[in-house]
Amino acid sequence: MPNQLPRVAIATGDPAGIGPEVGLKAALDPAVNAICQPIVVGDPEVVARHARGAGLPDKFHVISQVKEARWPGLVNLLNAPMPNVETFEFGKNGAAYGLGALASARVAIHAALANEVDAVVAAPQNETSVHAAGIEFDGYPSFVAKETSTDKDDVYLMLCFGERRIVHTTLHVGVAEAVRMITRERVGRVIRAANTALKRLGIASPKIFVSGLNPHAGEGGLFGREEIEIISPAIADTAATGIDVTGPFGADTMFHKKGCDAFIVMLHDQGHITAKLLAPNATAGLAIGTPIMFSSVAHGSAFDIAGKGQASPAAMIEAIKRLVGAPAKAAAA
Repeated sequence: MPNQLPRVAIATGDPAGIGPEVGLKAALDPAVNAICQPIVVGDPEVVARHARGAGLPDKFHVISQVKEARWPGLVNLLNAPMPNVETFEFGKNGAAYGLGALASARVAIHAALANEVDAVVAAPQNETSVHAAGIEFDGYPSFVAKETSTDKDDVYLMLCFGERRIVHTTLHVGVAEAVRMITRERVGRVIRAANTALKRLGIASPKIFVSGLNPHAGEGGLFGREEIEIISPAIADTAATGIDVTGPFGADTMFHKKGCDAFIVMLHDQGHITAKLLAPNATAGLAIGTPIMFSSVAHGSAFDIAGKGQASPAAMIEAIKRLVGAPAKAAAA
């Protein structure tokens, strides 16, 4: 797509939450329009309802294909219908809402696979509604893996805020299952995926720090041997291939360290607690290791303020800024 700004598809997420509102606000933001050509992806009636609730324009250029989009001065809305939209209500769970959220993400992802857009940014989904639809789902990274025919074990979440990037070795599973999943091979894969993603984001020589699993990174085996038997060997394996990677460090102190391009943690809460304390409304989540550039916001669907015009698009705008300028295609690790 020569001689034009990058095209970014904004999937609107759960119809009953704040996703359509923050997606529309981001698409209208002058700073966003200065760096890309946004395309909102969702159900036109749902997005119109959110627009009216937020006091925003509710007339869009509704399209069925990206090639029909027009810029500037128009809000392009790529149609991704929600089932049973006539029953739509703000702040409700249900199968139709789960299907609607994944429909917007699926349409956006396939537009990226077809090189019609350069990147995808997704608003929050609601896992209760997705599961109500009978769909196995544990977050956007595995969904992107499925839709792009990528092995889900090669796709990981990278949380980004300010100058920090946090990559998760495990995500939405119980702690006991997460511990079972932490193998020498998996830790090696996540290090390689992080290194590749950082290069795709323009960092020529990435430096990566890796956390331990146990308190104080096991304290030399006093609090567990995973660091000795699994994590340290994986670090050595990847360092031998030329990756600048160091650790393991205690997860409670690692984030104070300087000179690092990405921190890798073993468990969901090791990364998410840090991100949500330091940047509760401005965190972007990148799914790394897939053939497309995909990001999502790290906050929830916020049913309590849906339809009230109170939602901040800061995290959505941050996610867009993270992706714009990076090439559309990212080599899988």
